[in-house]
Amino acid sequence: MSAEFAALTSPAVAALRDGDRVPVLLLPIGAVEPHGPHGPLTTDLAISAGMCRRAATRLADDPSVAVSILPSLPYGVTRYAAAFPGAVGIGEDTLHALVVDVCASLAGQGFPRIVLVNNHFEPEHLAALRRAVTTMRERHGTRLGHLDLVRRANAERLTEEFRSGECHAGRYETSLVLADHPDLVDADAAAALPRVAVNLATAMRDGHADFLAMGMLDAYCGSPAEATAAEGDATFETLTDLLVEVILEVVHDPVA
Repeated sequence: MSAEFAALTSPAVAALRDGDRVPVLLLPIGAVEPHGPHGPLTTDLAISAGMCRRAATRLADDPSVAVSILPSLPYGVTRYAAAFPGAVGIGEDTLHALVVDVCASLAGQGFPRIVLVNNHFEPEHLAALRRAVTTMRERHGTRLGHLDLVRRANAERLTEEFRSGECHAGRYETSLVLADHPDLVDADAAAALPRVAVNLATAMRDGHADFLAMGMLDAYCGSPAEATAAEGDATFETLTDLLVEVILEVVHDPVA
């Protein structure tokens, strides 16, 4: 059976729902926005999708769970990069409603165990996803899984650059894209870029609401020139560890 939910036939979906293994659906979420002069607009979604594929592969033979990957949600709340060509954003209420409607539809047909897998960290975007988790619990009695990577316990397991807050199109994200989609990275452009020492969390707390105001004049921070596919592979291993932990928590959640 395919790990891609939308590749299944309707009878195969019924078999997934009614099988002996607990079905858990993963919803990859990202944004379409600039990632420097070197990275693709789809960077965030590519990372989410890569995590989902790896988690599904790792759990493929687990007798207790059947992981299936939903079609990706590519658009997010994207305002910080609005000064650069390619930023395509939706509003907080739109994102919240879309996630709730999709998850409620699935829960209503017997798939209450859903995990949100997101790699776009704009504060309003994160707030909309967290609100969707609350809405699903309060309105539908369904407890979504949500791998919230900016939570301290999760962030502490990731790379030094991620923890420093210099994590937009720098070494961290560029390495991850190189691991899965090296053809999407302009390696020559990345190699020529100097480090931009902007802590996104601090800049946001200081009231800066766009990349230009933060000093990210080329829509990146961190050190993309230091990115390697090997580091991306290693980071994907950690991200997959985190995702598998959430999946297994959802499997054993009696409220789901």
